[in-house]
Amino acid sequence: MIKFLDLKKVNQPFETAFKQKMEQFLEGGWYILGSEVKLFEENFAQYCGAKHCIGVGNGLDALVLIFKAYIQVGKLQKGDEVIVPSNTYIATILAVLGADLVPVLVEPKLETFNINSDLIEEKISDKTKAILPVHLYGQLAEMEEIQSIAEKHNLLVIEDAAQAHGAIGIGNQNMRAYSFYPGKNLGALGDAGAITTNDDALAEVLFSLRNYGSKVKYENEIIGVNSRLDELQAAFLNVKIPELDKENQIRRKIAKRYLSEIKNNKIVLPFWDNSENHVFHLFVIRTANRNELKEYLLKNGIETMIHYPIPPHKQKALKNWNCLSFPIAEKIHDEVLSIPLNGALNQIEIDRIITTLNNY
Repeated sequence: MIKFLDLKKVNQPFETAFKQKMEQFLEGGWYILGSEVKLFEENFAQYCGAKHCIGVGNGLDALVLIFKAYIQVGKLQKGDEVIVPSNTYIATILAVLGADLVPVLVEPKLETFNINSDLIEEKISDKTKAILPVHLYGQLAEMEEIQSIAEKHNLLVIEDAAQAHGAIGIGNQNMRAYSFYPGKNLGALGDAGAITTNDDALAEVLFSLRNYGSKVKYENEIIGVNSRLDELQAAFLNVKIPELDKENQIRRKIAKRYLSEIKNNKIVLPFWDNSENHVFHLFVIRTANRNELKEYLLKNGIETMIHYPIPPHKQKALKNWNCLSFPIAEKIHDEVLSIPLNGALNQIEIDRIITTLNNY
């Protein structure tokens, strides 16, 4: 069986270094916000070309804390509207709601799965204060167009980069939220997240917000939360950061093979312009008979996943949005299927995946 993602195999090259970090962790006796978190924040900020990195508990918290920080400094207030894609993982929407803001959904482009920048302006109202693009599946959204719209309407831009570690595109000074969930291109061995920014004032607020609203122990200046990057997870991430670009290049190499060698008119392949704007966290195909194809692949020893079967506006948790219609997002959620793509795959497995899909 070719697993969709074999995390043990993915992390096997790092096991010796992980064990060494674990021993240092135990010997050091400092378990929260220690030297490994500080080192990771320095390493990841440098990697991203950002002035600041704030390590937090997970990717959802990263987004929520960004919004709360903007509320704290007066650039947002509760009830403001935030433009978000209708095609995304529900965490994006939950982050907006978690900060007492109002999500306004915009359809994606069918080819890229990302928010359609041509449709954003028609959803902007007097209450709109921010745009939250999602770099879904590892491909950057249309940031040049989105940034232009934001500047025209004086809107904040907050990026959900939970799946896009290392994707390179238009330079920006935006706030970015990352997740280091184990399956990500840069994955921890548990939950972890981070925020990157060039804004000194916002960074100071975020460092405080993640730690009970405190800069000095037992002195709480603002209402904060407990969402600190775990010291041990930071240690593991420090081991893996130097290999992230290599992992992304391997993923792009496999993606190029899939895009050039999978030839089946029943299958729609994802769009990619061959730039470094895509790190292929996922390789997502579309087909009209998704469940049939999934079962066919499973019978042939290939495990797949669906990212995601239900669009956010159709989730029971978001019942106030259930009456809305987003046909492009709904079509995507009905047709997408993620096939295996990661650095642990060998050439025989890649050949088999391609051949099996071509024989469907």
